[in-house]
Amino acid sequence: MDKEQLAQMIADKVDAALKASDHPKKFFITANGRGVTDGGDLYNAVLKDVLGVVTVALTDIFQTLMAPAPAKASEKITKNQAKK
Repeated sequence: MDKEQLAQMIADKVDAALKASDHPKKFFITANGRGVTDGGDLYNAVLKDVLGVVTVALTDIFQTLMAPAPAKASEKITKNQAKK
């Protein structure tokens, strides 16, 4: 699985989890720091940005985990060992 396929799979799973969860659809923070649930654009922009960051992070984490581990020095076969 290449990085683009992995990123798409993670994005699909994040979108499905978002749709399955119950979260406020409209939210904004006022100048004095209070949260109000009748805004919309700010909350949706922050939510989209956060989910984008999470998707990129998860893609990189899984790509790293799926990468083959480098061979240890003791496991490498030298040319002399291969001839024997």
